[in-house]
Amino acid sequence: MSAPSDFLLGFTRAIATLALYDERHPTTMAAVEKSFELLQLALLESPRLHFSFLMNEVVCGKRAIRELTDWEWSSRLSVVGVQRLEIEAGVTAEEYMEAIVEIERQLSGNRSTTTIVRPARRSHIRYGAVGLPGQATQDRRQAARAPLPTATISYSLGEEAEAVRWIHGEMESTGTLALLEAEAVVRSLSVAMHGNGEIVVPLLQMKEFDQYTTTHSINVAVLAMALAETLGFGAQDTRAFGTAGLLHDIGKVRVPHDILVKPGKLSESEREVLNAHPVDGARIILEGDQRLDLAATVAYEHHIMIDGGGYPQMIFRRDCHYASRVVHVCDVFDALCTDRPYRAAWEIERALEYIEERSGTEFDGEIAAIFIRMMRRLDSRVVAEAEV
Repeated sequence: MSAPSDFLLGFTRAIATLALYDERHPTTMAAVEKSFELLQLALLESPRLHFSFLMNEVVCGKRAIRELTDWEWSSRLSVVGVQRLEIEAGVTAEEYMEAIVEIERQLSGNRSTTTIVRPARRSHIRYGAVGLPGQATQDRRQAARAPLPTATISYSLGEEAEAVRWIHGEMESTGTLALLEAEAVVRSLSVAMHGNGEIVVPLLQMKEFDQYTTTHSINVAVLAMALAETLGFGAQDTRAFGTAGLLHDIGKVRVPHDILVKPGKLSESEREVLNAHPVDGARIILEGDQRLDLAATVAYEHHIMIDGGGYPQMIFRRDCHYASRVVHVCDVFDALCTDRPYRAAWEIERALEYIEERSGTEFDGEIAAIFIRMMRRLDSRVVAEAEV
């Protein structure tokens, strides 16, 4: 066992003990004290611990803790919204006890077990849903949050949208791509698609143009997974397509905001800046994690047409990756069906007719035909979710 896994075992033992006894009971205090000692040992190895609980997998930093694969506490924490835990050196015993008490309350259905009030100061320990939103708003969202396994076609994508906004914000402010969060969002979207036992397509509708990047990323991920599944790909490959769809426009974090929301025609220099986002996106993904080479390839190729048009221009003609051709169809469809500063959204049928007309020139003919049939078949099961 490693120091981080020893700590997590002690951490959950303390939570389990608190479920049986008051926080001031000697048994609880002893369990918390022991787990706090294990935490200090783990912090000696790394001054900042990052844990992600992705249902059946526990990740510390970028490394999966193999000895805790299928650990029951990972799914228990994830279901109540504790999908991420960060602890920094300098954490006090008081902060640690507060966190254990609050997490135990969430696990037990928010029943009142303590009178401790969180002080107004910077904390060395944070936890919550992907993206680690502020604790005050987090508690309100969790109270209304339906567990993922019981998702239905009315399932709200608000938390997924917030997580994607956070991913983009982290990329802009720190230059770090939060890949674990991206993969968690894709898993959540996959559940939303299948929550009622049959495939549905929950698509976000934006309220403001500033929400376009977030909304579009989620919609392309959902459409890419639906299309991949229709094409016969398995669950793992389908999620890989979803991750590629979610990150296909990540390079736009390096495009000035005024260019992204400009209502009129872009100047030549502005167009050059915008057209650099596929190359920037591929670089961002590869710098974050080499194993996401599929997502990097899609980010680079998603604006290249079957006939060689589009951008970036290739010096030597070659076929784009199959996943790029899948995401390209989904990308254009959602862009056409979304309000933009320079035009109103198209109706679904009009967008499908556009794809049909350009099949074989802009779009892969076979993929386009299957996408059109899929969308017409699923038309009654395309669920519009308002952006929040």
